[in-house]
Amino acid sequence: MKTGNFRTISRLALGLPALLAAVPALADEAGSADGADGKADIRVIGHPDPEGLLPDQTAPKAISAISSDFIVKQAPTLNAFQLVNLLPGANVSSSDPYGLSTSSSLTMRGLGQDQIGVLMEGAPQNDIGYFYAYPSQFADAENVRQIALAQGAASIDAPVVAAAGGLLSLTLDDPKAEMGGLVNLSLGSYDARRAFVRFDTGTLGASGIKAFISYSNNRADNWRGAGFDKRQHVDAKLLREWGEGNRAAIAFSYNDAKTSTYASPSLADWKAYGRGYNYDKQYSEGSTTYWRLYRAPFRNFYVSAPIHLNLGDRLAFDTTAYLQFGHGNAPYGTQLTTTGNYLGTEELTQPITLPGAVDGTATVLGNWTGKQRRVGDVSKLTVTAGAHTLTAGLWFDYGTDRVTQSYTSIDASGHPLDQWGYQSKAIRTADGRLLAYENARTETVTKGFFVADSIAVTPRLGVELGFKGVDVLRNGRNYLPGPQDKVRRDSFAALPRAAVHYTLDERQQLFANVTTNFRTPNEFALYNSYYAGELVSQGTSGLKNEYSVSEELGYRYIGPSLSFSLTAFHYHFRNRQVATVVNSGGALVNSTINGGSQTSYGLDGEIDYRPARGVSVYLSGEYLHTRQDDDLAVGGDYLPTRGKRAVASPQFQFAMGTTYDDGRLFGSTALKYVGRQYATFMNDESIKGYATLDLSIGVHLAGLIDAQRMDLRLNAINVTNPHVLSGVQAITANALDTTARGGTLISGSAPTYYVGSGRAFVATLSRAF
Repeated sequence: MKTGNFRTISRLALGLPALLAAVPALADEAGSADGADGKADIRVIGHPDPEGLLPDQTAPKAISAISSDFIVKQAPTLNAFQLVNLLPGANVSSSDPYGLSTSSSLTMRGLGQDQIGVLMEGAPQNDIGYFYAYPSQFADAENVRQIALAQGAASIDAPVVAAAGGLLSLTLDDPKAEMGGLVNLSLGSYDARRAFVRFDTGTLGASGIKAFISYSNNRADNWRGAGFDKRQHVDAKLLREWGEGNRAAIAFSYNDAKTSTYASPSLADWKAYGRGYNYDKQYSEGSTTYWRLYRAPFRNFYVSAPIHLNLGDRLAFDTTAYLQFGHGNAPYGTQLTTTGNYLGTEELTQPITLPGAVDGTATVLGNWTGKQRRVGDVSKLTVTAGAHTLTAGLWFDYGTDRVTQSYTSIDASGHPLDQWGYQSKAIRTADGRLLAYENARTETVTKGFFVADSIAVTPRLGVELGFKGVDVLRNGRNYLPGPQDKVRRDSFAALPRAAVHYTLDERQQLFANVTTNFRTPNEFALYNSYYAGELVSQGTSGLKNEYSVSEELGYRYIGPSLSFSLTAFHYHFRNRQVATVVNSGGALVNSTINGGSQTSYGLDGEIDYRPARGVSVYLSGEYLHTRQDDDLAVGGDYLPTRGKRAVASPQFQFAMGTTYDDGRLFGSTALKYVGRQYATFMNDESIKGYATLDLSIGVHLAGLIDAQRMDLRLNAINVTNPHVLSGVQAITANALDTTARGGTLISGSAPTYYVGSGRAFVATLSRAF
């Protein structure tokens, strides 16, 4: 939806500890999945130190990961997108050094944030209507055990659509077996203050249940312009393990935040004002650019309940149920008049009441509010039969998205009377109806099934074959008066896949895969938009789905002190859905443009060198070539875009990260370079390449006071402080006036950009108890 999210996730039923304690009986009778002696045959290959930035992988696809050993050395404020910035193909455009604002994006191999599936504890995190995920709402970094990034192929059982750009998976830390806790206190630039506390219960008696709960409170002034951000967050997890590999868990996450939307300049704005392009610090009568009109409040709550059962030495069952609830507002400043208003296509003949109106005009808060509710489950059964490991599963997801764009009065000092945009306080028509520019409710039902066979052809050669069928049904209601009432779109996609993995020896692997993906246009495309009683945007259910085929061919080496991987990839898209931001009645709303066919290919590489215990040097890079295969349809004609490069797709990216830990002193560096990025389909406007550098240094204090873990560290974020545009927020077809193929003059429209964040320092004292 707008740059924010209406996703939240709700509570499960009471009595959960009793449920977790009872589940083991289902599997204890079935036996263990290990050998007859009850012991697993485990062989460790590679470097035993945990500090490396390239964890060992054996999947037949490109996949990179960072673990808690790296995360714990970074600034505790960083979100999941910022933490994976060093990994191949990841291009993070962050407008906020602390990761609090939702004004940021992640692209992968040139594919946008709405093309990347995101899971946390197996539950989907992407917005159900617009496919975006918002990392500032994810779990606190202290509770994350690993973040894995599959750059091109999402797992067949992943409950996501629109994942051509890969899959980002967060795994939370398990509760500790012993009672204890952790406290982190941080102070930083821009009056940043953060407190984090976690308590682990340890194993609770004979129940075998263990749990943790954590709370964090974060506040920081905006580094650019007036305003400040606030975030409160709670994570919790209960876990029961028994037998050989059986486990049942439930994870909770609650996020309550009020964050600022940073102003996104055009290239002309950037040249004229630089970082000074901001919202107003002081309110003046009639102004619509006062900073308090651009603070977005959101509350999100989610629950995920993953269960794994070994039902015998050849049979296993996995299921993950999830619930989500959310509410939020992505506001903006605008003006209304007491007369001349419309509701949809209906002209309002009676004037509306506008407190504070001068000569019939008043500045008001425009509200893009949404409430999302979502429930789902993905389950699979895995059977081993000789050389075959067969998997079959089902996925069901039901969600509702209630979207309104209404208006709220502000007082004489510019403060909104209601930041949340509740309808009970919104401006109404003379006959009591809600005055709204958008007013719709969408139900989305996703049903999927998947089957796969992993075949051990030889001890060294493995082949995987799979098929996934996904149906996405959208039913909607447009509550605005006009020609449109109900909308419906039903899409089914058949998604076959195949992969090969060959072990050359105990250290070398070859892999290849072919994967298919699809996505539907987002729900905004279904609905009419009206202005002054006229139709300005035609909603339709006839838009074409994006469909893509991707291939990877890779080599992996896992050595005692040196590991590396190299992956060649190729994509072909039909009806490529390119993410942009459009102005809908004053609100900046995520939307897509059908870019036609597109071909991409490139090379990803990463190296991890560990010359000594506690020392790691990590290098990654990507070469990406993109080509638009079709001309772009605009205004009944076609812009000559065939052969142009894709937007927001840098040709080159490089990264270097180092870590050091000798048991007393520790530190890390993170250097990232991102090449030139085009902002229009015509390639007539772009932003230059840029580099960022993060540093950290710390000391382990355990043993100086007592034996408990105690660390003091200093993080420098974006230490070189370059004044750059870091990414494209709103792409356009062409920035300059262009003559189309049929002779039509297509007027240019200026793209807008994310401003790269400024330098920040954060000091953190961490104490275990």
